[in-house]
Amino acid sequence: MQKSAIIKKAQTINRILTETYGHPAKIKYPPTDELILTILSQNTNDINRDRAFESLKNRFPRWADVAVAKPSEIAKAIHVGGLSAIKSRRIKKILGQIREKSTDYSLSFLENMSDDEIREYLAGFSGVGPKTAACVMLFSLGRKAMPVDTHVFRVGTRLGLIPKGYTAEKAHFWFQELNLPLDILAFHLNLIKHGRNLCRPQTPKCELCSLRRQCGYYKDLRSKK
Repeated sequence: MQKSAIIKKAQTINRILTETYGHPAKIKYPPTDELILTILSQNTNDINRDRAFESLKNRFPRWADVAVAKPSEIAKAIHVGGLSAIKSRRIKKILGQIREKSTDYSLSFLENMSDDEIREYLAGFSGVGPKTAACVMLFSLGRKAMPVDTHVFRVGTRLGLIPKGYTAEKAHFWFQELNLPLDILAFHLNLIKHGRNLCRPQTPKCELCSLRRQCGYYKDLRSKK
């Protein structure tokens, strides 16, 4: 399918998703907060991620406090999020790297950088891949970056927005290339909501889905019956 056709299809899907789920909003965190929050989200669910982040902020009100704390103390604060030993060392190292450019641990200087420069800078942090970088860019900086989590990848592949054979990592660069003329934040959040509500991994509720006409996965299921 030509890119122009995929873009047109994405616009149709976005319209239907908005009609179905509304226009969602997300709490906007400063870039450093969003970066740490996304690291805490790795290999856990949103509830435990948020609990870990709240616990970390309650124990260490400032990022400067986290930066000088022992990894074991950080791990104790974020224990509920899982993999606390790994994440604590990762967070401490990242804050040290941020400190080289920002005395107050703020990543606000990213606002003056291009998308490619932001991606390159964030990729220099251990444990930060395309998804984490995209989260910071989209949620904190308002850039047109699409974080491809498991839901976006599954739904996007089934709908034909992501070419077959692509990995989630490659899909990030694909969306970057597409440069969809949409509200990417709302589109991203609605794709996740659709993945959780209907387009599930094992038992998708295709008969209830408003995107059946756009879905290659559904067409393949029908052809096999």
